Amino acid sequence: MVSSVPNEAPVQEAIEGTPLEQAAVADTSREPSPTLEDEAELTLAEELLSGIGALRRGLLRCGPDWPFGPLTGAQAELLRLVRREPGISVANAAATLRVAPNTVSTLVRQLSAAELLRRDADASDRRVARLQLTAAAEGRLGAWRDRRSHAVAAALRTLPADQRAVLAAVVPALAALTNHLEATTGPTGPTGATKAATKSAQEAIRGGSQ
Repeated sequence: MVSSVPNEAPVQEAIEGTPLEQAAVADTSREPSPTLEDEAELTLAEELLSGIGALRRGLLRCGPDWPFGPLTGAQAELLRLVRREPGISVANAAATLRVAPNTVSTLVRQLSAAELLRRDADASDRRVARLQLTAAAEGRLGAWRDRRSHAVAAALRTLPADQRAVLAAVVPALAALTNHLEATTGPTGPTGATKAATKSAQEAIRGGSQ
């Protein structure tokens, strides 16, 4: 008597497909179809990044993008932060930049060696270091920022009042967008495509607004 058991598996596979095919069907069924709102947001995101990138490239024609030579992005970011918040502690700088405190300590040592940053002991707690720009760094940063600000102000004066009003309303929205992007990153940052997109957006926004 011939058993029918060996034939059952091929028949079942023909009906249900292989495990790999089943997984592919299951994955496809779980993926939501893009909505018109999703597509609109993606289009806006691309246009926003393109516009900010163009603004930054325009600023490059105003002079050097950074007055301190080949600093890393992290070093430049810390200098910008200390200029905005003189006397900030290492711990607070790490929290603001969303990096580990020892990372900021390493950056401080590097920038101190370059004579761009100094550490002052807190008057009430000498264990706490307060970060300050050196006089040379302050002057160079100020001149660099003023040159960019004056260039943008001159361009703004050529725009009609309604366009200037639109740009003024956009500034808080850009700040909120930046805060949201930063809130989605931990000390080690996001991963994959999110990391690349987040970094691109943050650098474009900061580069165009500072």
